Amino acid sequence: MKIDETTLSIIKHLRDGKKSLKEIADELGVSENTVRARVNRLRDENIMEIAGLVDPEAIPGHTVIFVGISLQTPELVKKAEEFSKLRGVVSSCVVTGRYDVIMKVLLNKEFGLLEFFTQEMAPVSGGVQSTETFVVYKGFNLMVPYIL
Repeated sequence: MKIDETTLSIIKHLRDGKKSLKEIADELGVSENTVRARVNRLRDENIMEIAGLVDPEAIPGHTVIFVGISLQTPELVKKAEEFSKLRGVVSSCVVTGRYDVIMKVLLNKEFGLLEFFTQEMAPVSGGVQSTETFVVYKGFNLMVPYIL
């Protein structure tokens, strides 16, 4: 799908989760069917997902961690995809720099750091050289899908 200025404008308007497709269409000067068709196509092609996001600091007992992972295997994409399927993982990205993969993970009182590493990471740790964990004490604009 080609992402043109109208489609980008639709995506920007969708950040306001309360705005209807009709309101977006009226503001952009296009038909509601145009907006609906583009949104459906963006979703069908996995370019965009519409989801409620939460501030983890606003939910008692929840926190976010980032995990930097150095791998021994050259199969970075395969490992990152494997990590992305673990419980609590919001995102898993192949990156440049000190680490090969960076993960964003949502934790709570019942599923904390120990449970994440022993129950989720341990079974898929083949090829992992080292990890470093960063606990978020205070986040700004840190909104995540509630996946636990």
